[in-house]
Amino acid sequence: MGRESALAGWLRGLDAPGLRDVLALRRDAADTRPRSLRALADELSTAASLRLAVDGLDRGCRDVLDAVLALGGTVAPVGVDVLAERLRCNGKAGRAELKRALAELRARALVWDSGEALRAAPNLRPCGTEPPRRITPAPRAPRRVAQNRAFADRAAAASATSTVDGVTRLVDLCDGEVVSARGGVGVRELRRVADSLRADEARARLWLELAVEARLLAVADWRVVPTTRSDPWRGAEPADRLAALAGAWPRLVWQPGKSRPALADPLSCGDVTRRGVLERFARLGEDEAFEHRHEVVAELSWRRPAFQGAVVTEAALAEAEAVGLVALGTATALGRAVLAGRESEVADRFVPPAVRTALLRPDLTAVVGGLPDDELSSVLGLAADAAEGGWRFTGASVRRALDAGHSPERLLARLASIAEHGVPQPVERLVREVARRQGRVSVTAVASCVRADDPELLTEIAGHRSLTPLSLQPLGPTVLASARPADETLALLRAAGYAPTADGVLDRMPRRRVEPPPRKIPTWRRWRASLTDQELAKLAVALVERERPRPRIVPPKVESRRLTTVRLLRDQSLVLRDSEVVLLAEALVTRTSVEIAVADGPRSTIRHVITPVEHAAGNLTVNGPHGEQREFLVGHIRSVKPVESHPIV
Repeated sequence: MGRESALAGWLRGLDAPGLRDVLALRRDAADTRPRSLRALADELSTAASLRLAVDGLDRGCRDVLDAVLALGGTVAPVGVDVLAERLRCNGKAGRAELKRALAELRARALVWDSGEALRAAPNLRPCGTEPPRRITPAPRAPRRVAQNRAFADRAAAASATSTVDGVTRLVDLCDGEVVSARGGVGVRELRRVADSLRADEARARLWLELAVEARLLAVADWRVVPTTRSDPWRGAEPADRLAALAGAWPRLVWQPGKSRPALADPLSCGDVTRRGVLERFARLGEDEAFEHRHEVVAELSWRRPAFQGAVVTEAALAEAEAVGLVALGTATALGRAVLAGRESEVADRFVPPAVRTALLRPDLTAVVGGLPDDELSSVLGLAADAAEGGWRFTGASVRRALDAGHSPERLLARLASIAEHGVPQPVERLVREVARRQGRVSVTAVASCVRADDPELLTEIAGHRSLTPLSLQPLGPTVLASARPADETLALLRAAGYAPTADGVLDRMPRRRVEPPPRKIPTWRRWRASLTDQELAKLAVALVERERPRPRIVPPKVESRRLTTVRLLRDQSLVLRDSEVVLLAEALVTRTSVEIAVADGPRSTIRHVITPVEHAAGNLTVNGPHGEQREFLVGHIRSVKPVESHPIV
C-alpha cells in the first residue's frame, strides 16, 4: 500500500463525526469538495495544504512532528514508546504533553495510527533545522490586572496623533522632494527620510508602509509620489485621517521588525502576525489589561511560531501602540473598532481637531495644541525649528526665513496671523535683531540667475530644501542668484517640480499625482468560498456513505428488462416526463394498452390507443384496437396516459 493510500485507509476507519472534525481543521482541502476519501487524501497530501496545517501548530506540536519525521515516520511506522524516549517524555507531565500533541496532529491528519505505531503524512518537511530533544513547554498564562479602558484610550491619543502628523509630513515630503525607490526604499534613503521627518528609522518605515497601504503614496518611475487620494486625505479632519491609517495597519503584509528596504516585501503574510497580536489583546475583559508585555509575546510565540516569533511579535506590538490600537496593556476602543471594521466611529476620540493657531511664548517657543493645518505648519517650518514638545525660535531659524526673501515686517505679520495671543516681545526683538545684524550690504558669488514674474514663487523656491545646493540668494523681488552653472540649476529646478526655460524664466510645474494601484491579493489566500459547518457535516456523511460496501442486488429478469427499456425510451424522447416513460415501458413489457398522443404537424397531435409489442432502433411497433399493426417513432410521441376511453383510430 502506497503512502497516499495509507492515509486514505486511515480515513476509511473514521466515522462521519471524526471525518467532519478533520475537514473542519483542514478546510482548504474540504473546500475542493472531494468526491471520495482517496481524493481527500490526495488533497490533504499537497504541499500547500500541509503548509497551512503545519502553520497552525503550536511549538509543542511542531516539536513532536519534527521528532516523528526525524525517526522516518513518512517511510515506516514509528513506535509511540520510541518517540517518547526520543523526546525524553519519562514523567507524567511529559507523557501528557506528548498525548496532547499527538491528538492535535491526528486531528489535522498530519500523523495517524498504523497499528501500534504512528505514520506521518507524505511530503512533510521538518519545521526546524535540528531534531528536537524535548517538547517545548507552554509558557505561563499572561497575568492580568485591572485597568480602566478610558485611561488606555487617553494614553493612546498622543501616539495616534503623532502617527497622523508623521504620515502627513511624509506625504508633504514626497510631494516636494525625490524619495528614491529602486527595489524598494533603501536603508540609506530611509534614514535620510527619517532625519527629514525628525523620527527614527522604524517609525519612518511604519509611516511609509501605512501611507502606501492606505493608498496615499505609490511607487512610480522609481520614486515615491503622492496619489490622487492624498489631497482629499490631507484636507480631511484628523479623525478621518486616523481612521484611514488605523484600518490599513492590519492589512500590512511585510514582516515587522525586519531591517530591510521599505516597500520591498510585497507579500510575507505579516498581516496574520499583526491581526493575531491585536486579537489577543482584544480578548481581554472590559477593564482588564496584561501586566507584563513579555508574557504576552512569549505566549503568542509559542502558540503560533510560524507567524509570531518573539522579535516579530514585539515589533508588531510596538506598531499597534504607535497607531493607538494598544495602550497600557490592553486594546483601546480604536483597536477593537478596527477588528470590527468600524474605526471611523471612534477615531475622533483619539485625535484633536486641526488647529490654525499656536501659542507663542516669551521663552522663544511655540506650542500647538493639536495637529497644525497647512498654513500653520508652513509658517512654523519657515521661522522655527522643531523641538521637544513643539517649536523653538533661534537666530538660525529666523535667518533662514529672512534669507528666503522675507522682510522683518512681513515675517512678523505672518507670525501674528498664526499667533493665538499675539507675537511676544522677545520673539519680535529676535527677528529685528537678526535682521539688523544681517547688514545692508552683502557679496554674493553668482554663477547663474533665476528669474520669475511672481515674487511668491521665488520665495517658495528659495526655501525649498532640495534646492539647497544652489545656495539661492535674492538679488531683487524677481531675481535669485545661484552658485551653480545654468545647466546644473536647470536640472535641480526640474527635479524639484518646476518648469524652467533655458533663459532662466520659470513657472510652477503641476504637482504630480498618480492613480493608486489596485490592492494585491496574496496568492496564498483561498479563492474558493469556504464551506459552512453544516456543509462540512453533509460532506463527511457523503464521503463515509460512498465508501460503505453495498450488497449486490440482482434484479429479476422482467425487472431488468423494464429498467433497460426505461433507459432506452428516456434517451430517445426529449419531451416525455419520467412518469410517462415508465408507463410506456410498463406497457411494452406487460403487453398492456395505453393511450398516446402522436405529433401530426407543428401544433397538432392525434391520440391512439395502442398495445406496444416491440421496440427497436427508436421505432415502436404496436397493435391497434382492431388488431392492425403500426409503427411510431418514439421521438414523435408527445404524451402517454392510461387507457380511459377508446377514440377513433
